[in-house]
Amino acid sequence: MEVRSATTARPAAVALQGIRQVVGDYFALTKPKVQSLLLLTTLATMLVAGSPSVALVLATLVGGYLSAGGSGAINHWYDRDIDVRMARTASRPVAAGRIAPRAALTFGIVLGVASVAWLWLLVNPLAAGLSLAGFVGYGVGYTMLLKRHTWQNIVWGGAAGAVPPLVGWAAVEGSLSGMSLYLFAIVFFWTPPHFWALSLLMKDEYAKVGVPMLPVVRGEVETRRQILLYTVLLYAVTQLPFCAGGLGLVYLGASLALGLAFIWLALALRRRADRRAALHLYLYSLAYLAALFVAMVADVRL
Repeated sequence: MEVRSATTARPAAVALQGIRQVVGDYFALTKPKVQSLLLLTTLATMLVAGSPSVALVLATLVGGYLSAGGSGAINHWYDRDIDVRMARTASRPVAAGRIAPRAALTFGIVLGVASVAWLWLLVNPLAAGLSLAGFVGYGVGYTMLLKRHTWQNIVWGGAAGAVPPLVGWAAVEGSLSGMSLYLFAIVFFWTPPHFWALSLLMKDEYAKVGVPMLPVVRGEVETRRQILLYTVLLYAVTQLPFCAGGLGLVYLGASLALGLAFIWLALALRRRADRRAALHLYLYSLAYLAALFVAMVADVRL
């Protein structure tokens, strides 16, 4: 009897493991690691804009996740031919053959449509429209039109990643203001130094598959120069919320300290052309954006 029970249980365990794999793969299509930072900027912006209800916050974050997740799935579908040739992305669900390309594309489109409907019904039409713009901007604009055709792909494509603060502001206020545009600009100018630091680490991979990232097309020296330039521009842009009177001294102190540290790391990267300096800058850039938006919330709540 014990042997029979064990034999019966084995197929059930295998089936459960298969279900977990499929669910995990579809979840991976939404790029959850990237999403965490996008959702943080959305949430922080909502708390800066006003005092939204828990229901509104949850509705906005779910809608934002559906939108960004859908464009992420389309990115997996479209880039499967180059993903399979790069070590960092070869294990992605579509590239590895665990999810069919058509299934990934359908999943992405369904999430995008669901996001617009969700936000339209539970938040407001402006938030839904902005979310749609971000979905199309990343899924079509960056992935299909820019990434493989120009070294400025991440500059203009980064605008899609800067949409979440606009969605968060629109969700609370029902309109956009100068302050919301400042937050958009902060994420927009943050994206190039953040991603170019990563591209320095992956230069050979991008060159192998023919993606014209800045280090591949213009070289590492120019990339480090551009990183420093955009970091200085970012520092200047982060002062706009204070100069315009939207945020106070708590934010000013945080933005100064965080920004000067970012510039120092960019200078270090320019002096030391090594992977360690690029990795330090890349990791710091992630913490930087999170800390900056948290400082905004602290400023208006303290």
